[in-house]
Amino acid sequence: MACKNYILVCGGTGCESSRSDEIYRDLIKEAELQGVKEEVQIVKTGCFGFCERGPIVKVLPSESFYVGVKPEDAKEIIAEQVIKGREVKRLLYKKDQNTADTVKVKDIDFYQKQFRVVLRNCGVINPESIEEYIARDGYKALEKALFEMTPEQIIAEVKASGLRGRGGAGFPTGVKWETASKAPGDVKYVVCNADEGDPGAYMDRSTIEGDPHSILEAMIIAGKAIDAHQGFIYIRAEYPLAIDRLNVAISQAKEMGLMGENILGSGFNFDVELRLGAGAFVCGEETALLRSIEGNRGMPVPKPPFPAIKGLWGKPTVINNVETLANVPVVLTRGAAWFSSIGTDKSKGTKVFALTGKINNSGLIEVPMGTTLREIIFDIGGGIRNGKKFKGVQTGGPSGGIIVEKDLDTPISYESLISLGSMMGSGGMIVMDEDDCMVDVSKFYMAFCVDESCGKCAPCRIGTNQMHAILDKISKGKGEESDLDDLERIGKAMTKASLCMLGGSAANPTMATIRHFRDEYLEHINEHKCRAGKCKDLIVYEINPEKCIGCGLCARRCPVPCITGEKKQPHVIDKSRCLKCGECFKACKFGAVTKR
Repeated sequence: MACKNYILVCGGTGCESSRSDEIYRDLIKEAELQGVKEEVQIVKTGCFGFCERGPIVKVLPSESFYVGVKPEDAKEIIAEQVIKGREVKRLLYKKDQNTADTVKVKDIDFYQKQFRVVLRNCGVINPESIEEYIARDGYKALEKALFEMTPEQIIAEVKASGLRGRGGAGFPTGVKWETASKAPGDVKYVVCNADEGDPGAYMDRSTIEGDPHSILEAMIIAGKAIDAHQGFIYIRAEYPLAIDRLNVAISQAKEMGLMGENILGSGFNFDVELRLGAGAFVCGEETALLRSIEGNRGMPVPKPPFPAIKGLWGKPTVINNVETLANVPVVLTRGAAWFSSIGTDKSKGTKVFALTGKINNSGLIEVPMGTTLREIIFDIGGGIRNGKKFKGVQTGGPSGGIIVEKDLDTPISYESLISLGSMMGSGGMIVMDEDDCMVDVSKFYMAFCVDESCGKCAPCRIGTNQMHAILDKISKGKGEESDLDDLERIGKAMTKASLCMLGGSAANPTMATIRHFRDEYLEHINEHKCRAGKCKDLIVYEINPEKCIGCGLCARRCPVPCITGEKKQPHVIDKSRCLKCGECFKACKFGAVTKR
């Protein structure tokens, strides 16, 4: 009996944490129990991107898009969709949850303005099947590179495409490869940087989980281009699913003769090994990463010489991040002209972002360079959650800055984001609303940098601690206006003098928030007030005697306790003992407990 339906189950980390693996197993079990296992093929894929609505199950050819699926839904999906040919209406995506109107995949706003190049196979194929990767032109670029192109032609094609590094700096990929190819040395290396450490970022992890062979193919092509025969993928140990899928992909590629000795009979040898990192943010910096691969403590070293000249074990080394490499096979198969037709004059192709924060449609997105922030946040992201007012968006993680409403129509490119005092970074994008305190946000990012600093250079080691101490003082209402001058002075010194970009960019969030939200800082300093109610030391909880009915629920929830009062009489909070935990505020059903 011919297969009538293909059921694709999201197998990314986000959906797996919501039991998508159980959904996958239960669908297989139900297909067998209901006697239709020959009529349906059930595939576990990578991330669909629409993480807000996961777990996601998609059925072909009907294009049924089921969201928020649970394991117990498997029986109904098989019975209705496969056997009766009817969609399970209650599981279909609805733009408005208050209506019964369902929306087909092609009409979902989240996907409307996306264009998938890097994520072309994520949510489409089984990432643990090399046959499915090959069926979608996988390893076609490698074949072309091995048998139809010289190393010089490969590099020329990558240069002509305009592909720039997606790890943050945006350095031209072809130029980096050309430098390494011309560097003297009998031994050279190719390294994939999969050490993704920005808060809220999961672009590289999801790309590997959904399409690991694309990374391997690109690394072998890079090896051919620079005459390297060994590659390393440096990935943090906190990514077990990505690691497992890479190991499967490496084994499959070797078994098919696509990796190892004499690849496809071409005479070219190339092998790939994994190196697991311990989660140090500083190891995202290329020289610190190389030291870690060598078995040393991950700490940056001065440049020049750059790794393309003197890198791993002193040999010429090309380092590209996951997203950069995932573009390479497409550049060779579709051509440099096609790739460079996407994007802006100086920023070609697409960019993957992890869209998170106070946004209705959080998830993994890929858009052409030149797409505006407004389109991303309000068209793809669906606007701000709970009807709140947009306040800012942090791009570039701890190294970036906050972009405000007046700049939302800026087309995204490397240059445009830098001009706004932020940066592309690896692709984290965290949206904030009116309930976010910018002093608290700045303090959070600086605390992260304090924890992640390797301590090698004084500007970063001392500067991050000094800035965090000042921000902490301001958040407690103990700051002075002169503290803002000190923050800017220290920040500028760190930017100029730090050894690597962890310290060199650590002040960016603070500098941006002072520039755009100076009034908030002054409120904390002069009025001892946090308008967002996030700075705990500045919050005052009170009970309105006119609304309090004396139910005592707030007192029972208070951990100190510091709330007293007779039954059915207004209660009072002893502010000197109050821990400001907010339990009383949450417990009160009558709005009697207020905070200011």
